Amino acid sequence: MGEEEIKKLEERCKELAKKLGGLTLISQGSVMPQPPSAWRWTRKVSGKTVSRGLSAEQAALMKQAIANQRKMDAIIDELRALSQELVFALPGNTRKRGREKNPKSALS
Repeated sequence: MGEEEIKKLEERCKELAKKLGGLTLISQGSVMPQPPSAWRWTRKVSGKTVSRGLSAEQAALMKQAIANQRKMDAIIDELRALSQELVFALPGNTRKRGREKNPKSALS
């Protein structure tokens, strides 16, 4: 991989890191309407489903927090893949070494 490609990877990593900094509220779970005029937030805690009632204002904020969580997950996945690609693109002795056929024991 050439220097120009490495610089592009580094720039993309910096862009993704900036995007992460812009996400404030984050949460997992889902928000569903609860008739007649309430909302319910549901998520998993220690393998069990837990729910909590929300007002309309809380539901709007929680929906945004859940959307932010999904964006964050996607950004982190991409950043992880780019980081690994970048690390292995840098110069260094990374050739795979073969195993010795008859390794000497420590007692020899």
